[in-house]
Amino acid sequence: MAVTRAPQPVVTTAAPLTVRSRLAHPALLLTGILLVALNMRACLAAISPMVGEIQRTFGLSATAGGLITTVPVLFQGVGAPLTPRLTRRFGAERVVLGAVLVLGAGVLLRVLPSVYALYAGCVVIGVAIAVLNVSMPGLVKREFPDRAATMTGVYSTTMLVGATLAAGSSVPLEHALGGGWRASLGAWSLLALIAAVAWLPQVLRSRQEQAAVAAVPARDARPTRPAPADRPIEGIWKSPLAWQISLFMGISSLLVYTLVAWMPTILFDHGMDRGQASLVFAFSNLVQVAGAFLVPLMAGRMTSQRALAVTMAALNGLGIALLLVAPVSGAWVSATILGLAQGGSLGLGLAFIVLRTGTAAGAAQLGGMSQAIGYLVAAAGPVGAGALHQLTGGWEATLVLMLVLVLVVGAAGFGAGRNRTL
Repeated sequence: MAVTRAPQPVVTTAAPLTVRSRLAHPALLLTGILLVALNMRACLAAISPMVGEIQRTFGLSATAGGLITTVPVLFQGVGAPLTPRLTRRFGAERVVLGAVLVLGAGVLLRVLPSVYALYAGCVVIGVAIAVLNVSMPGLVKREFPDRAATMTGVYSTTMLVGATLAAGSSVPLEHALGGGWRASLGAWSLLALIAAVAWLPQVLRSRQEQAAVAAVPARDARPTRPAPADRPIEGIWKSPLAWQISLFMGISSLLVYTLVAWMPTILFDHGMDRGQASLVFAFSNLVQVAGAFLVPLMAGRMTSQRALAVTMAALNGLGIALLLVAPVSGAWVSATILGLAQGGSLGLGLAFIVLRTGTAAGAAQLGGMSQAIGYLVAAAGPVGAGALHQLTGGWEATLVLMLVLVLVVGAAGFGAGRNRTL
């Protein structure tokens, strides 16, 4: 006797799949990444031309003024190790969205009429940037596995475009808005809000993909071992290569953040007009864009990046030396050389994270370690430079010490550039 089966219901999935495919469009993803990246340096660079005014507003010493840029850097180091755990629990997309919203809140907190709010806002900004710093390399490696170095160059370049816009427009915004330094700095919270809106499609896509996985019948589910992309790197804190990458990023960042905090002031103290000093600083940030874009592209085409790392260190040394011996007459040349070196060092440090690891999880783990160490080291730069200036009455001791640190950067980069994978 023939057995007939009841007709099975037809499940139509075209509409959800269409929605998911639209949300997963590469243009939406790229737009979100670029807008998030624009925020990652802008709120730090925007404050540099305003440090003198903020010091006068609150009656701060040079050392306390250095803390305005040191505190965010310090808390980038504190927040970095927590990020891989957050991404595993909540997903990278939601973590990035939360970090961008927190960043915008920190920008607003920083401009409230209280010195405590000023430093509390710096703490919030630092933690938010730490989360973004660690999340983004893993996202780039996961979404663009065959073009990770190229995309690293694109988003690191965008970070510096944001810094350039912020550094160059802080003083004009102050005059245009008529609210002093508070209105100028607070305006950057709007950029964070725009980035959060642009990133929403990635969060929705992630939720839909999770719902689709959860909808698979339990009988079809089989216990699986973690995929290689999900496995952490064992013994990373004992790896000499990981430490070399961390030191390269850390001391390179120390040099960058010291000049972010004090370069306009150094030029002003040597007789340059405040507006012109701000333009020189903005120009240096603009030149960083070229270095941040080109160096990761070059790194991705090389089997060893040793020569590239040593070249970046040498250019840093040359630019600092010129700032030491001819701070005003050589300002534009020094700004050009330092821009190439600093942008290139940033791009190369981020490229090391994706080139020295085999998986997205490994990139996030190395990013957490290298940026935790790196930013804790970098945090000593601005406040240390301010303290040295207060102690010696000049900037010569700070610049000489930076030249010594350039040698350490070169040695760390020489080791980090080896053709090896963690």
